Amino acid sequence: MADYVKNLAVQSYCFRDFKDNAKVAQLVQELGLSGIEVCGVHCDFNKPETFGGVIDTYRKAGIRIVSIGVEGFGPDEAHARRRFEFARQAGCKVISANFSPFTFQATLPVVYKLAEEFGIHLAIHNHGGYHWLGSGEILDWVFAFTRPCIGLNMDCAWALDARQDPLQWADRFAQRLYACHLKDFVFDRARRSQDVVIGQGNLKLGELLAKFKANGFKGELILEYEGDSSNPVPALKECVEAVRQAAK
Repeated sequence: MADYVKNLAVQSYCFRDFKDNAKVAQLVQELGLSGIEVCGVHCDFNKPETFGGVIDTYRKAGIRIVSIGVEGFGPDEAHARRRFEFARQAGCKVISANFSPFTFQATLPVVYKLAEEFGIHLAIHNHGGYHWLGSGEILDWVFAFTRPCIGLNMDCAWALDARQDPLQWADRFAQRLYACHLKDFVFDRARRSQDVVIGQGNLKLGELLAKFKANGFKGELILEYEGDSSNPVPALKECVEAVRQAAK
């Protein structure tokens, strides 16, 4: 089994109804996983004095913090630096990121400086058809003039929402693909989305993992299921098993 599957992580937002990190760590252990992407529900990235406690909680549980986010970045260096500092302390190599179209150009010098200083990549999280970074064409435009420290965290379900093909993106952005939110949707007649166990919706899970293997994907694979927020473990266990079976 490929390393990216062996090291499968989970997004902490799946456990948003559980605010205590020790409890979240326990739930991650119940899934048989040892990696997590920490979102703002479980850490206030504006309070550096809390960073050590959050990081230690997961380390003591044997859980690696693989990323943080999704975090917004703008021209405010102090704001951005706090997020890079948490990531460095946690041992992350990537941060899931969002940008505003109105400040993007002004933000680039800030994130270039910090990415070089900290040795950490930013990975744009595409957030659906309404999101300005949800189109493959826009991402092509962004990557054409930005440095390699800015890449993609492909959210498979939100790509589907934007009528984009995650399989095609796996090839198209292979050189800038630093993470993947492994997530699946079904849609009703009004195009409203609903989370489902990975592989039971519109995502061709086995084909996607085969693409990752063929392309030598070495990024972070992060499971995300936003349903059943008060009791997400049963469905997430199904997701974990589905990924492992599809990777065989």
